[in-house]
Amino acid sequence: ITAFSDRHAEFEKFLNTEILGVSVDSVVNRKSGGLGDLNYPLISDVTKSISKSFGVLIHDQGIALRGLFIIDKDGVIQHSTINNLAIGQSVDETMRTLQALQYIQENPDEACPAGWKPGEMKER
Repeated sequence: ITAFSDRHAEFEKFLNTEILGVSVDSVVNRKSGGLGDLNYPLISDVTKSISKSFGVLIHDQGIALRGLFIIDKDGVIQHSTINNLAIGQSVDETMRTLQALQYIQENPDEACPAGWKPGEMKER
């Protein structure tokens, strides 16, 4: 959560992307847990309905796994990854994936292979 907050400006400025976070914790619990202020909105999903609808809720424990979803401007999920609680998400990999998705949306006859980086040759 904080790693994405630290690099929030890069997502907005260079990738024209909005970050939203969702947590099953209340605002009070997050603040007391030391999360502090973030550079993007963090929605409190205390009813756990958002977490359930995205398939990250562990219902019997009342917790959510670490899910990351890239949703396009039409509301379609273009990429998702779900990690257990002990593994964080990579900001660099998320940015690379987002850049690849944006590239193939602009160039629908091309593809970006595994490990593709912006500026490298693409597959057809």
